[in-house]
Amino acid sequence: MLTIDARLVNAMIAQARKDHPIETCGIIAGCEGSDVPLRLIPMRNIAQSETFFTFDPQQQLQVWREMEAQGEEPVVIYHSHTHAPAYPSHADVKHAMEPSAHYVIIPTDSRYEEEIRSFRIADGMVTEERIRMLNLYQSDGELATMT
Repeated sequence: MLTIDARLVNAMIAQARKDHPIETCGIIAGCEGSDVPLRLIPMRNIAQSETFFTFDPQQQLQVWREMEAQGEEPVVIYHSHTHAPAYPSHADVKHAMEPSAHYVIIPTDSRYEEEIRSFRIADGMVTEERIRMLNLYQSDGELATMT
């Protein structure tokens, strides 16, 4: 299950709507081994495509180096689907290189009235998981549940 602050979800959705009809993309970093998404990092879709995304390789290298220096890892890798349901495409599965990450897809086409969805993708296998949204993080870094 992906446990995530609602503000991060709202930020992903806002970015996806702003970038529509181009697929948006980005990551949410968290402390290594924690599985807690904390810091949203919007990425450039260098493909500028309505049907797929590709991280800008230079930006990706910079972001991954920054995360490593800060003891972080990509907890969530997200992108939008502008003309398809929120389910990983063949290309999404093929390019999923972070087996411990949550892959979140945000639909932006009004024909697909579904919510965002999260998946684990490892060794070509796709497993959908529940999303548990929270109101906020407590001051000590622990998650506070929605009330």
